[in-house]
Amino acid sequence: MSKPILECYGLSKRYGNGFWALSNLNLSLERGQIVGLLGPNGSGKTTLIKLINDLLVPTEGGIHIDGRLPGVETKKIVSYLPERTYLSPSWKVQNLMDYFEDFYEDFKRERAEQMLKALGIERTARLRTLSKGTREKVQLIMVMSRDASLYILDEPIGGVDPAARDYILNTILTNYNENATILLSTHLIADIENILDRVLFLQNGQVVLNATVDEIRMKQKKSVDMLFREVFRC
Repeated sequence: MSKPILECYGLSKRYGNGFWALSNLNLSLERGQIVGLLGPNGSGKTTLIKLINDLLVPTEGGIHIDGRLPGVETKKIVSYLPERTYLSPSWKVQNLMDYFEDFYEDFKRERAEQMLKALGIERTARLRTLSKGTREKVQLIMVMSRDASLYILDEPIGGVDPAARDYILNTILTNYNENATILLSTHLIADIENILDRVLFLQNGQVVLNATVDEIRMKQKKSVDMLFREVFRC
């Protein structure tokens, strides 16, 4: 039996000001699902994402990704889309593909080029000349062109128009294999709940709900968006 792709046990993170962003969080995610990481601002979503990506160190407890602690080896199997771009505006799209190809053995350049071509994005275009929505598409294309085991997508549809959202969601659905897991953080729940298999509600640094979308619809008789608004009084 394969290990869970992600395990968190007693995971806690305290910042220098004494604020506990995560508090004794326990979580296990199996392979082959799209999981929504949902919660209000300050609930701990970004802290959890940074811990998974080895950008922060736990204060207490720990994380295993495919049975390993976050580090160099787990970066080989985790494909991460941060909320804020880290790309140089002077880069050309083809420079970005070169960068991903150099860094990640699982990067499929042909897949990236096919998606860019489908969108009519020139490989010679500099990122600064592209609209915000197009830059976000380019960055997502790079992330989804890896054959990763775990994809971490932080607000992948924030700040783009509805047509761009549809393309981004379709790109997510059609470019990961059935054994991979996607952990997707967003505030736009109504826009993405149809692609989710499972949702995690975070509040005050703890998981307050871990359920499949089907369970929520059958037992609660509500959409994920409606339940979220009730739980968090939005």
